[in-house]
Amino acid sequence: MTPQELKNSILQLAIQGKLVEQRPEEGTAAELLEKIARHGTHKTAGTHGTKSRAAHRASFVSSVSSVSDVPVVSPIPDDEKPFDIPESWEWVRLGEVFQHNTGKALNSSDKTGTPLSYITTSNVYWNRFELGKLKTMLFSESEVEKCTIQKGDLLVLEGGDVGRAAIWNYDFPMRIQNHIHRLRPLIDICVQYVYYIFMLYKNANMISGKGISIKGLSANALHNLLIPLPPLAEQKRIVAKIEELLPLIDRYEKAWSRLEDFNKRFPVDMQKSLLQLAIQGKLVEQRPEEGTAAELVEKIFAAKNAKDAKKNLTQRRRARGEKATSAPSVSPREKIPDDEKPFDIPESWEWVRLGEIMNSITDGTHRTPRYSTSGIKFVSVKNMSGGFLCLDNTKFITLSEHGELIKRCNPKRGDVLLSKVGTTGVPAIVDTDEPFSIFVSVALLKFNHDCIDEKFLYCLLKSPLVQTQADDNTRGVGNKNWVLDAIAKTMVVLPPLAEQKRIVAKLEELLPLCERLKGSVPL
Repeated sequence: MTPQELKNSILQLAIQGKLVEQRPEEGTAAELLEKIARHGTHKTAGTHGTKSRAAHRASFVSSVSSVSDVPVVSPIPDDEKPFDIPESWEWVRLGEVFQHNTGKALNSSDKTGTPLSYITTSNVYWNRFELGKLKTMLFSESEVEKCTIQKGDLLVLEGGDVGRAAIWNYDFPMRIQNHIHRLRPLIDICVQYVYYIFMLYKNANMISGKGISIKGLSANALHNLLIPLPPLAEQKRIVAKIEELLPLIDRYEKAWSRLEDFNKRFPVDMQKSLLQLAIQGKLVEQRPEEGTAAELVEKIFAAKNAKDAKKNLTQRRRARGEKATSAPSVSPREKIPDDEKPFDIPESWEWVRLGEIMNSITDGTHRTPRYSTSGIKFVSVKNMSGGFLCLDNTKFITLSEHGELIKRCNPKRGDVLLSKVGTTGVPAIVDTDEPFSIFVSVALLKFNHDCIDEKFLYCLLKSPLVQTQADDNTRGVGNKNWVLDAIAKTMVVLPPLAEQKRIVAKLEELLPLCERLKGSVPL
């Protein structure tokens, strides 16, 4: 049960006569209602004024033989009563026990009256007021009488957050605008009790067409709103019990909020924990027969160095008009210092920079291409924000434009994309043979698939190790950028290839459970 549901339940028990016991010595609500007729005070539904007690009493007495024959309030038909209440209670229409009216409407053409401060719907909250910045309006003498609230009046919003209520407990008077109802009891009623009725009706959607329904809060709708009325002493005991329980509900709400926050975070935190365990070598066992990552790194470097050196030598010889020969040797990589490594890894693993184990890290075109209505799809970061490459809603470029762009950056199946602008560090595996080009917001990672499993690389990039570095190294204001040089310097771990595949298999077994938790944990 949510805190709001618990509060509604307590308020519902309160207005059904089930929160405190009934005491015969406290009399009945019918005795309270008799005072309306005997005092001759009554408000006509939908009007803004009231008859004086004496005048109303005189009109009643002239129509009946004696004061004792004066009727009480209008009886409520049984089929209108929403639920049963104790015998000592009565169902009444709000307008028969409260005088009510709204305030003055703003009128720029009105140039007469006295400038006085007033409150509107933006000043009224649940049983509190924000009075820091009040405006003034011109009020005539008659308008001051009609629109002034005094200590003990119940205010209910007709506009804005319809049905929100508060009791004016200040010792000074104030004026109200026309979207606020002023309710002033005609008989001895505990206004706080009625305030809690409005709280229930509002929070339980009973002021929007369900249950005890009123659609909007016109003067007529407010007048005819049904409320259960206990004897006065019981009203006060109900309020005392509610106010005894509300602090407990507040404590429950704080605990509920902490639990709800935990439930929301738990699947994500569990996913992060699994990825962290995976890249620390704690998710699957190490097997000596699978070799070492050092062997992979040596293989990656040998291939990269041979390729780069041969390319450089070829370019130099071509510039001199000579034929290419075998590539010269290239210096080995630089080891990462131990004090930079955030945690220990198995002996068969290696700490490396991402750029060292990639064949290349490039990004898409830095200029906005010439778009066309059809042709080759053009991918930006918005097409991979969910962690998957989606080609459903892309823009298009011409085949000739695509031919120019892929000379520098040509994504193929099995490559990995990485967002580098805006929301940085989101990876996606290229899982299509359909040709496409990419924008500058996306980085393209190409690597040796004989040494690195693309699914392991995807999980590695999603891990807290890489995500933390992405956050730390993203620069700029507004459209932030994780530049290629910073991406290349990202520290990552590398297990043997067979172990990479076993890690992926275990994650594919466990991570779906985290996704299922997102939908199954009560929020």
